[in-house]
Amino acid sequence: MAGRPTGDQVQQPAQFAVPAYERRPRFEAVPAPSGWHYKPRRALWENKALRATALIMLLALSGLVILALVREQTGTEGFLVGLGLAVLPVPLLVAAFRWMDRVEPKPWRDLGFAFTWGACAATLVALLANGFATKWLLNTVDAAQHADANTWGATFVAPVVEESAKAAAVLLLFLFRRRDFNGIVDGVVIAGITATGFAFTENILYLGNAFASDQNFGYSGMQSTTMATFFIRVLMSPFAHPLFTSMTGIGFGLAATFAPRRRVPRVVVPLAALLTAMVLHGVWNGASALPGFGFLVVYGLFMVPVFGVLTWLTVWSRQNELRTIRTHLPAYQAAGWLTPPEPIALSSIRARGIARHLARRTG
Repeated sequence: MAGRPTGDQVQQPAQFAVPAYERRPRFEAVPAPSGWHYKPRRALWENKALRATALIMLLALSGLVILALVREQTGTEGFLVGLGLAVLPVPLLVAAFRWMDRVEPKPWRDLGFAFTWGACAATLVALLANGFATKWLLNTVDAAQHADANTWGATFVAPVVEESAKAAAVLLLFLFRRRDFNGIVDGVVIAGITATGFAFTENILYLGNAFASDQNFGYSGMQSTTMATFFIRVLMSPFAHPLFTSMTGIGFGLAATFAPRRRVPRVVVPLAALLTAMVLHGVWNGASALPGFGFLVVYGLFMVPVFGVLTWLTVWSRQNELRTIRTHLPAYQAAGWLTPPEPIALSSIRARGIARHLARRTG
């Protein structure tokens, strides 16, 4: 047929010469490929060991400095008395926060860091900053207004400084321990432990100063300043600092539930929560200067209800975590990853407690 190419005209596929097999050369000076390890270059601060060492040194240095400052103000005997009295509520507060955290317990290293930061670094920052602010106010106002200057410092300066210093621990764990920080309960527990450490050191200072004052004026027994300070700070309001800082913890806990792309809420919510903590702290400090029964009114009609709401929110959040477990684990049980009783047992605090008890007895 016209126009059809002949056999000679059909284009043949290109032929490529296949090279002969050549044995791979050996380089005796180069190690075997199996021994090669790729080590990406990282910034110096990304070294975990370096970060941990620097953090431990910072906390240790802060502890030594705050120890020296507190002992200088209270004296050796006052320091020992304050230490003995201030340590009494610590186990109860730590146990309460551990009880809240029973669904997904935080590692002890995180809780130890939070407590140490509050007891050493945050207290040191607050002590130095509050002292500087108080001196500035006293030098600025007239001598007749010195009492008002102290009240202003306690109401407006101290809450900002102290809550910011305590919030730093929550921020650090939020940034560098995100695997252990994923909800409201986590935020409340970390913030509460940090504030417990802060209150511990602060109580040593207040109780030690009260004891030194009693020694100078000859007071003792139930009428002493030490007993009054112990009653107000240790018996009546051990939850005060944990309550304030837990507001910040709630903010970071909510931020942990947001998607990474929601950057604005992840920044605004913790800042708003920190501001709430400062306001609560300021109201508490300002109430101490109210005449008559003003402090008791603020305590009974404001602080106690806020504490009740916080407790309810934390327990509700914990139950919500259990409901989530109860909802999602049956799919893993159906796939054969879990036995039928396990989803029910893991979604119950009581069943978890029984399992831990049996594990301790049989382990």
